[in-house]
Amino acid sequence: MPEPLSTGLDRVRRLLLDTDGLVRAVASGKRRGQQPPWRRIELRYVDLRAGRHLQLTTYDQTQAHTSNSPAGPDAARVVDGLLAQPFGGWHVRSTGCTTQLRVTKRGDAQLSRTRETDDSTPDRSHDRGKHRLLGSADPWLIALGIADNQGRVKPSRQAKLRQVEEFCRLLAASVDDALAAGHLRSPTEDDPLRVVDLGCGNAYLTFAAHRYLTSVRGLAVATTGLDVKEQSRARNSRLAAELGAHDLRFEAVSIADATLDRPPDVALALHACDTATDDALARALQWQSPLILAAPCCHHQLQSQLRRQPAPEPYALLTRHGILRERLADTLTDALRAALVRMRGYRVDVVEFVGSEHTPRNTLLRAVRTGSECPPETARDYAELVAAWRVTPRLAELLGGA
Repeated sequence: MPEPLSTGLDRVRRLLLDTDGLVRAVASGKRRGQQPPWRRIELRYVDLRAGRHLQLTTYDQTQAHTSNSPAGPDAARVVDGLLAQPFGGWHVRSTGCTTQLRVTKRGDAQLSRTRETDDSTPDRSHDRGKHRLLGSADPWLIALGIADNQGRVKPSRQAKLRQVEEFCRLLAASVDDALAAGHLRSPTEDDPLRVVDLGCGNAYLTFAAHRYLTSVRGLAVATTGLDVKEQSRARNSRLAAELGAHDLRFEAVSIADATLDRPPDVALALHACDTATDDALARALQWQSPLILAAPCCHHQLQSQLRRQPAPEPYALLTRHGILRERLADTLTDALRAALVRMRGYRVDVVEFVGSEHTPRNTLLRAVRTGSECPPETARDYAELVAAWRVTPRLAELLGGA
């Protein structure tokens, strides 16, 4: 039941000032009509030479900023200042319990608590995993062929590892934000977070995401990788068995024909080629997955449509040259995808998830299901755009029209 916001925040404050019990806390989102100074913040305690400190990491739209305050009165002042900011939710993990506070539309606190089975001592090291998602000697990276038996990342796999790492970091941050805002339920060992990777291929992302979310972030997760090739299913299943990952499984099935025991909480697609990204998005929307992350690959479908017909005036110069037409098709495809997803009750961001020096296919579409009604101008602008360019996106066909 909702309770006064001040009462809920007092409960969160006690958890944040518990120097022994706090594992990690995240605040994100915004309250109605208000905007906090940061997109999200993270809190945890670290042990420095000068003693235990509260480490605060604030995230704006482009980068992260970290500061440390001594435990005690200084940390309390930092916490009080943060609790005064209009964040939409808090997700606080303590030893033995996870507490989630969501600010309702009426300005009350909706509080929920989940017991945890993992009572291990929190990691208080100052520079844990700062640069590397997983250590290069991690047996998972060796099994995947990303690192050699001496724990060194293979030169031919450096770019692939960087792509997967950055995707997983965005995934973890997105999960944290969705948990704090109440768009994702808090997972437990009996009812883990359900993640599906659509078109997983050799499953670099599937393995890394599962390893990161479970071993590094400490979440209860059950992951399924789907790919149409039986060869991929057999190879990936063998590796999962060798690594003892009993909550990671693979199926040989097309995205359109995939059936799961329960709809996934998180749907992923990394570099699914051409309209396979549309297949993944359509399936995730049919499942009404609370969180969707898709990094498209090539965009041939709209390119061919633009090539067959003249551009609307005065935009002929944008399609006269093949390279410009290709880039326009990329942008147009992802803009229409984002609009279609937004029109179905999702908040959508389109961001860069890795530098272009690692891959030119570095766009990420991130969608969180809020259930909010889409502004009418989104549907209007979408209709005008497809009419002007005389194109039909594959995602619209899969969804039965806009």
